[in-house]
Amino acid sequence: MAVDLLADVRRVDREIAATRSRITDAVEDSKTTLLELHGVGPIVAAYILGHVANPARFATPQRFASYNGTAPIEASSGPRKRHRLNPRGNRKLNHAMHLIAVTQLRNDTPGRVYFQRKLAEGKSKKEALRALKRRISDAVWRQLQVDLKLR
Repeated sequence: MAVDLLADVRRVDREIAATRSRITDAVEDSKTTLLELHGVGPIVAAYILGHVANPARFATPQRFASYNGTAPIEASSGPRKRHRLNPRGNRKLNHAMHLIAVTQLRNDTPGRVYFQRKLAEGKSKKEALRALKRRISDAVWRQLQVDLKLR
């Protein structure tokens, strides 16, 4: 029984490696510039390209942020200005922005510096992460626009 289980695990590992290789080849064939962003590897790039489909439909970074759910919604009360998470938008694309943000926070990157600056401004960790995701969304939009021009 253990031998069969081990054989299944090895088979699944081979399938994962083959799938990862096909995804990497497809992303390289697309000649996307998304891979230039820190935190974007072939898997995340494929995820973004698959969910965006046609980047030309987003005329501004604001529209792209609204689509991927990183555009915050104002939730102010009295003199305190606050923004909360936008529950709309493509949650899977928002997840890709989150993965990029977490990767940038784990490494010494400008994204981490930006996050620390937001914390120093008095933002909570969630608010700072939300701001970083929005900034990353803008960077992804710019790279997608570069890809459009290179086609």
